[in-house]
Amino acid sequence: MNLHEYQAKELLKKYNVPVQEGIPVDTPEAAAEAYKQLKVQFGNEFAVVKAQIHAGGRGKGKIRGTEQRGVAVGKNAEEIKTIAGNILGGTLVTIQTGEAGKLVNKVLVAQDVYYPGANPVKEFYLSILLDRAKAENVIMYSTEGGMDIEEVAHSTPEKIFKEWVKPNMTLQPFQARNIAFNLGLSGEAFKNMVKFVTNLYNAYVGLDCSMLEINPLFKTSDDKIIAVDAKVNLDDNALMRHPDLEALRDISEEDPTEVEASKYNLNFVKLDGNVGCMVNGAGLAMATMDMIKLSGGEPANFLDVGGTANAQTVEAGFRIILKDPKVKAILINIFGGIVRCDRVAQGVIDAYKSIGNINVPIIVRLQGTNAAEAKALIEQSGLKVQSAILLSEAADLVNKAVA
Repeated sequence: MNLHEYQAKELLKKYNVPVQEGIPVDTPEAAAEAYKQLKVQFGNEFAVVKAQIHAGGRGKGKIRGTEQRGVAVGKNAEEIKTIAGNILGGTLVTIQTGEAGKLVNKVLVAQDVYYPGANPVKEFYLSILLDRAKAENVIMYSTEGGMDIEEVAHSTPEKIFKEWVKPNMTLQPFQARNIAFNLGLSGEAFKNMVKFVTNLYNAYVGLDCSMLEINPLFKTSDDKIIAVDAKVNLDDNALMRHPDLEALRDISEEDPTEVEASKYNLNFVKLDGNVGCMVNGAGLAMATMDMIKLSGGEPANFLDVGGTANAQTVEAGFRIILKDPKVKAILINIFGGIVRCDRVAQGVIDAYKSIGNINVPIIVRLQGTNAAEAKALIEQSGLKVQSAILLSEAADLVNKAVA
């Protein structure tokens, strides 16, 4: 589950992680008032307006049809109001959203952290995630933070440092000091970075994050270390431990079909192809997608109905797949282990009758428990459903459907 920047920062503050303070608002007038509050609180003339969407690259991204960027600086209440008005209600297109972009419903008016002082300011990069190859958490960090971190990783990978932490251990003091040292810090900034990294790692573990990224991680002119931005992804499988965090979910930022699928406990991911697929089991689903590609098609989705598929879940899967106008055929590939094939077949028949006329070919391949009974049910139903026993047969039928 993804969080907005303003939500992530509030959570990090609970773990004593210093952040760039800000006020989330949803109108230009509220943005102007937020600026006035921040000016009184911090005494700075400047403030930053940040579009709140579940995507990176906001600083370089632009509101469609304008030159307004997703992150902009203003020096008075009127400028802040104008910037917020340009962003709110617009569609922000970034390198991560693609051409579709994302509608901006909220902005964060944040304090200016680039104030003058005795020492130069500096932007770093730091993220924490799971290294699946090592089965350990890894802290990735660099002296080259900011908007061009992807180019840094591509062109100068030697500037990306890594520190691994075993899941059953805490971040050790020497590791936090090593990070601060590699970032070239000394004195008060060094001490503050050690505290920051330690508290941030505690937040990563305590919140059950799947990814936590701070970019930029900022050293101010008076040697404070703060999170100017925060991207937090929570592990969906751990949300039962955090009912308060589950309430932070913003479904308006998610694909509507994926939201609908979650209501039926369907594991669904929308893709860009032309063959919808409904499968039980993630491994079989991946193999089915490979088979679709080999037969000349492109998978339109990943859909795992799990081991308890019934008429209701099959019908829900059908309706979700059919919402995609690109779909030219639907392939149902079920291995009857826990689930009985005849139950799935009856679900297909019931769904077909409930939905009405379905204008795309439906190919059903059922193997395993009660596969023969399932095939008989489909053939006797009188519906325009093509059945297959072998995976190669299903592949041939898919090839004909998309040719």
